[in-house]
Amino acid sequence: MKRLSEIKRIPAPALIPPFGPLQGMRVLSTGSLVGMPHAANMLADFGAEVIHVERPRVGDTYRKLAPFVRNGEKSIGASWIQDARNRLSLTLELDMKIPESREIFLGLIKISDLWFENLVWLEKLGISDEMCLEVNPKLVIVHVSGFGRPQFGGVPEVCDRGSYDMIGQAASGWLSLMGEPDPRPPLLARPWTNDYITGMCAVFGALIGYLHAQKTGRGQVIDVSQYEANARLLSDTFVSYLEAGILRQRTGNRTPAFQPYDIYRARDGRWVALGAFGPSVYERFIKAIGLDPGYFTWKECASSMEAVASPKGRELDRLTREWIGNRTAREVEEHMAKHRVPCSIVLDAKDAFEHPHWQARENFITYEDQTLKKSVRALGIVPKLSETPGRVWRGAPALGQDTEAVLSRLLGYSSEEIAALRQKDIV
Repeated sequence: MKRLSEIKRIPAPALIPPFGPLQGMRVLSTGSLVGMPHAANMLADFGAEVIHVERPRVGDTYRKLAPFVRNGEKSIGASWIQDARNRLSLTLELDMKIPESREIFLGLIKISDLWFENLVWLEKLGISDEMCLEVNPKLVIVHVSGFGRPQFGGVPEVCDRGSYDMIGQAASGWLSLMGEPDPRPPLLARPWTNDYITGMCAVFGALIGYLHAQKTGRGQVIDVSQYEANARLLSDTFVSYLEAGILRQRTGNRTPAFQPYDIYRARDGRWVALGAFGPSVYERFIKAIGLDPGYFTWKECASSMEAVASPKGRELDRLTREWIGNRTAREVEEHMAKHRVPCSIVLDAKDAFEHPHWQARENFITYEDQTLKKSVRALGIVPKLSETPGRVWRGAPALGQDTEAVLSRLLGYSSEEIAALRQKDIV
């Protein structure tokens, strides 16, 4: 059995090609599904060496989320293909009561810069921040959960609750504002919007912690909750209530706070998003559809909810819808572009893939999925960097594809030791 003290850090990247601004960073990822793993993958797209831990024979639940892509008898979730690229997959039973599991986990902690986790049952597994920071004082720990960890405050019973994307939207206040103001339920933002927002918040926190650790040699613990990440995007919602007594509710598209700012149906049945915020853009819009800006003034027709609801404001809305309804979506979009009024056809995946702008920006890339063993097409790297761009060096991994490489090359386990671990179903 290897002793923890014998494990020496092998500089990253040791198992992936060197590229991107984050080369040299090693990330340990324990958990499943969307928010936390997505955060790790954003770093992986820019050169971080990400080791994703999965349960032996079971794997990440995200692998099994429909719809599926198939190649003969092999199949894998489409979401896994998109979001799990650039990862290393290590299978490990994360139970610290098992001496071998404890040794491997703490060995990985010792050689990592960041540890991302969303294991709801962390304490039950016998894992604590203290034990990890004792092994690696420079480690940055990023906890991702629905309601945060009690160490950072909160009601412990609430912190202990489970969560999904929908739960985060509901608990944040976000969901209360989505949809029309009628008896129908609020509208969920899809797909998994709260999960992805939480992931981006986790990336932000992780990089702040990483910079501090590089400067000072001291790690720290970062607490990211789904509901707080979503709440941070609600603009003035809480200030409006706390300081102005305004409790925001669902307004839908019926009475916007200004106009034009809506989704309109064109002659060919397609939808067009068109917005003209502020007096200057508004005046360009009025001229674009052949109306008199001296009559349909910004102040009288578009500057507030009251102006929009006024007789003249309603007249402008009717004329706007008629103008758009008499033209195809493409004609509307191109005409507004000439007048520098923000406008876009509502695109679906087929529209986006065929759009010349998406193609010219090389938004879609091809790589080999490791489960299917076939080339797949997916959305590419976001954002774009001029000097240190990201890349996809490998598609999403097959379950446990990198277990032997991680154990042998990073932790020094022999083939015989790895075989013994497999025999015990530890890896």
